[in-house]
Amino acid sequence: MKFTEKLPDSSTDMTAAPHLHQGKPLPVPLLLNRLSSKDFLKQVGVITAVCKENGKFEDVEENCILLPVQELLDQSQFLTATTLPAFLDQLRNVTVNFTDEVITSPPNVKAIVKILTNVANKSSSLDISISRDSMANVLITSGILTINGTKETWNILNNNDTKNNISNNTDAESVSSSLLESLEKITTHLVNTTFDIVTPSILLNRTTFTDTFNAKFNSSVAIEIPEADGTRKTITTILFDSLDNVLPARDQVNSSLNSINGRVVLVQSSGQINNISFTFDTLNDTLGNPECVFWNFSLFNGLGGWDNEGCEVVLNVNETGTVTCNCNHLTSFSILMSPNSPISIILDYITYIGVGISMISLILCLIIEGLIWRKIRKNETSYLRHVAIVNIAVSLLIADIWFIIGAAISDAKVKNPPACTAATFFIHFFYLALFFWMFASALLLLYRTTNVFGGGLSKASMLAIGFSLGYGAPLIIATVTIAATAPDNKYIRENVICWLNWDESKALLAFVIPALSIVLINLIILVVVLYKIIRRRVGTTAAQAGERSVLLVIVKSLAVLTPFFGITWGLGAGLLADPTNIGINIAFAFFNSLQGFFILVFGTLLDGKRIPVDFYVCSNFPDLDPQESQPQCRILVSSGH
Repeated sequence: MKFTEKLPDSSTDMTAAPHLHQGKPLPVPLLLNRLSSKDFLKQVGVITAVCKENGKFEDVEENCILLPVQELLDQSQFLTATTLPAFLDQLRNVTVNFTDEVITSPPNVKAIVKILTNVANKSSSLDISISRDSMANVLITSGILTINGTKETWNILNNNDTKNNISNNTDAESVSSSLLESLEKITTHLVNTTFDIVTPSILLNRTTFTDTFNAKFNSSVAIEIPEADGTRKTITTILFDSLDNVLPARDQVNSSLNSINGRVVLVQSSGQINNISFTFDTLNDTLGNPECVFWNFSLFNGLGGWDNEGCEVVLNVNETGTVTCNCNHLTSFSILMSPNSPISIILDYITYIGVGISMISLILCLIIEGLIWRKIRKNETSYLRHVAIVNIAVSLLIADIWFIIGAAISDAKVKNPPACTAATFFIHFFYLALFFWMFASALLLLYRTTNVFGGGLSKASMLAIGFSLGYGAPLIIATVTIAATAPDNKYIRENVICWLNWDESKALLAFVIPALSIVLINLIILVVVLYKIIRRRVGTTAAQAGERSVLLVIVKSLAVLTPFFGITWGLGAGLLADPTNIGINIAFAFFNSLQGFFILVFGTLLDGKRIPVDFYVCSNFPDLDPQESQPQCRILVSSGH
């Protein structure tokens, strides 16, 4: 049951205690205490509470605003050109005098934004000119709504707006977007003079220019217009010191991994401008991947978001901590940057050179396996081992190919979430297949160690188990992961790289946990197998000796590859705890990119003594029929088993 109590205005008798709809006394001491508080008498609105099964009211939700704010909200619907200046002066006084109450109260912030929206709408509908003094009042009021103490309040408001947008599936109204939009509208009605306004949180400059324009504001944003059409224009610039507290950093693909890493600047002009350049001082030098963006009010059914259309990065100078952008239109601009990728060209070189070496190594591995395939079929254990090696190589090769495709999709200017989702699914699937085939190889080793003299499962049965484990288990895990996270847009890391999400859904655990578990199990199997081989006497027959030799090759291969893959993805897990650590990033990139080379060396070439190669000598021998046109070949040496 939910209780709703409307707070009284100043004329209401406060001696009467609130009651439930059934007439029973309301057992909510918290609400009664709040209602009798002198400070609370300044507020009007609604408090809701849920009656729990334990007989207590919990989940108290307050939607109360200051009485002066409510009065201003009512008056804002009936503004005229005559009453507007005094109204804005009163709005500033109320906001300044009740700063602490306003910035910590989402309902109060929302009400003041609604007042500013009404001011903007009245200015437009009645064509009211906004004087310098009136604009100063607007900026002081708005500035208080953006100071650092409001960040938690804006997080609540933005989260509520997002939830309402998802649940209603209709055009949404965002409080943060409405604040910026109201300021843009009000700015278009400024009086036609030049002036400056400096407030603690917002700076405004209004000036004129003819051909070119250059200015730097507050030593944090420089604006350049290289050329215009030669007519006299008025340009208005508003620089916000902390609007990043207000606007969420969501972009076109609704990424939650970005940060607003520069001041937000609003630029308007009385004439057409097709080319404008911004140089932003970055707020956090540890972030990378800058993106020049503007606030698009129409994104996400009206919630608004950052859009890069018409803007591009032309210079990113890490040494001076600046980013230069070129745009072909005017509105509110800033830069988005990602917190998860250290800025280092070394990583790019290691990754792409290493992946190239890895792919070449895997292709050589498959070529060698193809050349010796007919010979290795003579020994069942050797044959099953090489089946595992081939599938390990194929899985990693395809995963590397999809990695390159995913990197290309991530680096593209136009993001393609469906393509990124597909790339992530296949990378996830084939990397898991690599580990599960290693697991199958370890199980084969364990089984053959305990069944050296034959018997038991047939070759066909072991192949069926191997393929079911090697591809079936990864397919189930990858499918369940995408089905559980993709509907909520929490499957991929949209704006960083096409890979499993971590911050929101922890989808990456669907790879890390199986991979590291297999590494641990394989190490345990190796210890058990080595113990059994050491205790067992050398076989008395050639077949037993050959079987023992094959098992030792498998042991050597797994003894190298298992720790190698464990270290590689252990470093990957370390990045979850410290994603900006350049040392861990370089080590992970190095080990990860050379996996194919290690498979070639320790999976295929390690078995060099057992690779069967027949040396042939071809000639027209004397005993051949002279009418035969083709030379005959005779095996001189065979090293195959």
